[in-house]
Amino acid sequence: MSSPEIASLSWGQMKVKGCSTTYKDCKVWPGGSRTWDWRETGTNHSPGVQPADLEEVVKKGVKTLVIGRGMSEALQVPQSTVDYLRKNGIDVLVLQTEKAVEEYNALAAQGVKVGGVFHSTC
Repeated sequence: MSSPEIASLSWGQMKVKGCSTTYKDCKVWPGGSRTWDWRETGTNHSPGVQPADLEEVVKKGVKTLVIGRGMSEALQVPQSTVDYLRKNGIDVLVLQTEKAVEEYNALAAQGVKVGGVFHSTC
């Protein structure tokens, strides 16, 4: 199963190829995607992305996970979150969201089992 392409990105809106939903923040993995609802884990811009935000994607067997920190990189990613991914044998890229989507799409096109969590505003 391949990772779906991010078809479009603009401030506050993301589209995943093959999905009719328009996301504000989203999670993607080989074979699927869904809204990334920060309220599920109590996530805020600071301290930022927690391991609990990533568990669902990690369980999908990804080899690389791309985290989009927002258009202005307001979303923090603590070292403990990066360490959690590495401890699970997952390569991690933490980038500004536009760059993160480019990198994610490039990896997906190469057939890498890549997942992502993307914040599409600040």
